[in-house]
Amino acid sequence: MSNKLNHSMSLASPDAFHISTKQKFALGIGLVGLLILALALFNVNLPNTALFLTLALGLITVGVIIYSREAYLTKLEGIKNDGVWYKSISSRGFWGWALGIILTSFYIVLYFFPEYLGLGKDGAANTGLIRLFDPLSNLLSGRNASQWFVYGTLYTIAILAFGYKYILKYRHNRYQQIRTVSVMFFQLGFAFLIPEFMYVMDNDLPYYDLKSVWPLNYYIFDEWSVKGFLSNGNLGLALIIFGIASTFIITPILTYKYGKRWYCSWVCGCGGLAETAGDSFRHLSSKKLSAWKLERWLIHTVLVFSVVMTTAMVYSYLGKDSNNFWLTRDVFIISVIAFLTIIFAGVMYFRGKELGKDAKAGAIGYAVVIALLLIMHFTSTTDHLFFVKGSALRSTYGIYIGSIFSGVIGTGFYPILGSRSWCRFGCPMAAILGFQQRLFSKFRITTNGGQCISCGNCSNSCEMGIDVRAYAQKGENIVRSSCVGCGVCSAVCPRGVLKLENDTMDGRINPTEVLLGNDVDLMDFVNKK
Repeated sequence: MSNKLNHSMSLASPDAFHISTKQKFALGIGLVGLLILALALFNVNLPNTALFLTLALGLITVGVIIYSREAYLTKLEGIKNDGVWYKSISSRGFWGWALGIILTSFYIVLYFFPEYLGLGKDGAANTGLIRLFDPLSNLLSGRNASQWFVYGTLYTIAILAFGYKYILKYRHNRYQQIRTVSVMFFQLGFAFLIPEFMYVMDNDLPYYDLKSVWPLNYYIFDEWSVKGFLSNGNLGLALIIFGIASTFIITPILTYKYGKRWYCSWVCGCGGLAETAGDSFRHLSSKKLSAWKLERWLIHTVLVFSVVMTTAMVYSYLGKDSNNFWLTRDVFIISVIAFLTIIFAGVMYFRGKELGKDAKAGAIGYAVVIALLLIMHFTSTTDHLFFVKGSALRSTYGIYIGSIFSGVIGTGFYPILGSRSWCRFGCPMAAILGFQQRLFSKFRITTNGGQCISCGNCSNSCEMGIDVRAYAQKGENIVRSSCVGCGVCSAVCPRGVLKLENDTMDGRINPTEVLLGNDVDLMDFVNKK
């Protein structure tokens, strides 16, 4: 037993602070790996970069594996809280804030000051941390590393190493194991290796993460990207067609059948990192009503911003003369407005009653988008949109969505706001998929209120801030736009109350105030469902 004061009342693990000798050893070798990266960061001349890079990444990975095996394989299967609210790093204590500051600082330097990481400018050789990754980059694509390669490598290592930890922790649940293997596969293959191999095939081909879908992949429709794809023959054209099809055909079909979980919990790299490396912080997601209200307004504001900015981005490099190209600015803006109008009218007609008060917010959002597009069209010049130069507008979009929000805040604030703060408050892709999931999807989480013991494990483990217990107590289906379908609420339930389903859309949403103990025939109520 530790001599430290312990407030835990857990019978399963009365000493929440104790770690074994093996875990201390694992932490030690992991810290040695981080030390090597730190030495490279501070420009210490490491003689054999390939060897030291292998040592650094290998020690970090092995450290995580040994620590995880000792933490979970010595215990019975099943989910335990293991004192997460008593550990400084996972309860917004000193070490939690320290880690948040370090991660946030790293992202700021990565995005805005890569020279401090050692990025060589104007053809100069790399130094520092980026130089350490040159051998791996040359091995995969035949070019020196960039700050994005360093980031991608560390990102992939984190998902793979902590993915193994996640599999051990949730080894009693087959769904969690398969889902974790899926995000590990897509990150390693589609996000890391394939783009590097594509560069080897044709170094003029723009970077393309095949699993990244608009509006997350906001740059696919930029002028330089489109020209780059079209200049690379059939392969480039196929990638553009795939990007369009994935947005308007593949995504809606998969979301209809499986909900947004097919992407947010099975494919997306942001979700993959949140589920693996961020699993220790999932309970930090705020369950307050104020957080839910902020979530609704903020994420849909980002969605409006993304739609308008993407339209403006394409609009900026189109001409007005149909003799040069049939898709003129006039044709494009009319097509976009018509498409949005059809979607809005369809939603109001088929789901207006279901939306209730949200229909008013949807109408406001639609009106704002249309108004902004019309203002852009009638005030635009050859080089300016919204009275701002087109190139500056495109870069601003990338900085605020791709950098500040998704990176700096989304990942840097894991120990402060929880692992899904980006997915919950800022991801436009999550907003679009959530819209489809709530209104036009077979996915739901069914509940059995008669079995709920109100332990609160489900709500505590929900990384999206959903009060799952409130639904479970009423026996009400959980159909929420924000739900990513991770299934952890079901995995931690000791009574099997929660079940992930893809069934008929009839009776998906059945809000009711019926509680056990009320004067009601429960069998009649069940049969009506």
